[in-house]
Amino acid sequence: MILVERSTHVAAPVEVVWDVVQRAEQLPAWLAGVRAAEVLSGEGFGRRQRVQAGRGAAHEAEVIAYQEPTLIGWRERAKGAGARAEARTEIYVQLTSDEEDGGTVVRLIVVRWPAGPVKAALLRLGLRRVGADLEDSLARLTDLAAVG
Repeated sequence: MILVERSTHVAAPVEVVWDVVQRAEQLPAWLAGVRAAEVLSGEGFGRRQRVQAGRGAAHEAEVIAYQEPTLIGWRERAKGAGARAEARTEIYVQLTSDEEDGGTVVRLIVVRWPAGPVKAALLRLGLRRVGADLEDSLARLTDLAAVG
């Protein structure tokens, strides 16, 4: 398992930030590496969605954590030729109200279970890039939430 997390403060109330992060169609606007996203079925916990990465790979995802308006998490599994069932990624967005200024602390967490030791080694080499992508995602989310 490989875990990377970043957090930031957003000058917007939890409800405003939640409105952005809980909608699948908003993912390309703020989550680095996502080109398109759509809901396949359901809503809230158990919702199924398709997420297309910038490099063209599409993953089906299921919402596995949902506590309105403070937590959403989904699990993606690789599909297609050569994909291995044990390879998966979980992404969590945790929101905490900042009582002092009415803003929101956003914690973005990515957990990856690579398909084997070679993939794990490659992922570890790319951890700096994953962290940079999370920082970029948080900056984009901050801008989106500020617009409201």
